[in-house]
Amino acid sequence: MRKSITTIIIALSLLFLFSTVMAGPNLAIPEPSFDFGYVPQHAKISHVFWLHSTGDSTLVITKVTPG
Repeated sequence: MRKSITTIIIALSLLFLFSTVMAGPNLAIPEPSFDFGYVPQHAKISHVFWLHSTGDSTLVITKVTPG
């Protein structure tokens, strides 16, 4: 009985430690890509991508590279 309680306490401690380490800023992109379909040459097109900060810290974006 004592061994199982100790095992449960250790498992819960590790779970808490793991969740604390993994916490921080996180970026969610609901629509990571968009298909414009057929686009004539020299046409000006645009699309808005919404980004959501879902973490528990401040998210700092320092560089954006379109691809």
